[in-house]
Amino acid sequence: MNSLTILAGNLTSPPILAFAAGAVSIWIRSDLKIPDQIYQTLTIYLLLAIGFKGGAAIADTQLSALAAPLLATLLIGALIPVCVFFGIKWFLRLDVANSAAMAAHYGSVSAVTFMACSAFLDRQGTPYESFLPAIMAVMEIPAIFAAMLLAKRFGAGPKVGLGESMAEVLSGKSFVLLICGLLAGGLAGVESRELMKPFLISPFYGVLMIFLLEMGQVAASRLSALKEVGKSLVVFALVAPVLQGCCGMLLAWSIGMSQGGAVVFAILSASASYIAAPAAVRAALPEANPGLYVTASLGITFPFNLIAGIPLLYMLSGVLY
Repeated sequence: MNSLTILAGNLTSPPILAFAAGAVSIWIRSDLKIPDQIYQTLTIYLLLAIGFKGGAAIADTQLSALAAPLLATLLIGALIPVCVFFGIKWFLRLDVANSAAMAAHYGSVSAVTFMACSAFLDRQGTPYESFLPAIMAVMEIPAIFAAMLLAKRFGAGPKVGLGESMAEVLSGKSFVLLICGLLAGGLAGVESRELMKPFLISPFYGVLMIFLLEMGQVAASRLSALKEVGKSLVVFALVAPVLQGCCGMLLAWSIGMSQGGAVVFAILSASASYIAAPAAVRAALPEANPGLYVTASLGITFPFNLIAGIPLLYMLSGVLY
């Protein structure tokens, strides 16, 4: 399958078309609006479903098989925010607080990008390690912790203790729902999992499509802020996910993960958080500018990964596998 076919297949997939439809609805000023209560319900469902599938996979996986991926997750989860912090601080000349805020966002992960990547690989017929939802949950922690340590080391805060910053992450809805799903899937027996399949597994991609319709609207609404962040930050938000993704893929390949697993690990490395990280940053670094880190992560990197980053990393994986 050539590169154009892969890219075209991604662009014409239902989730991406739904994302595009949401963006277009903003540009044409449509009155289309998904009520916030429904959006929150979709979020709860998707995170629980991801966690449940991951927990079921962990129950069927030997713990020794998880050791290397977990160590790799902790390693890259700590290294990416360090690289982003110094890159932003030295080359874009942002202050310490904003550099640390960007590091927290780009070191952390996007659950929605993970879902879109899983859907892409399923369409390609490429298998991947089913325990990766657990990896995603773990990757949230070292990134935000490292960013807060850097801020403290270079004199910008945090304004609350590191323990309170991490409590924001660990008590946030995305982390709690993932852990609940992981525990439910891991502790449930085979019969219980089968009972949950019609609810948590079968409707997943249909729900994801509706969710991405809303995300398209949210991302499009952030584009108006691009002129405020400057060209250099736009370039960073497009280049960083490619570099981070390549590093993640090389690391996954080096520990023997499958091609599909390496692509998922790469897109986790390439993604930027817009749920867990903003909550922690608002509490710890209130002086950081949300117009910078939210616009970069949600308005630029998220749609880039969704449209081009996932198929690009999939094509690059063919060099190693």
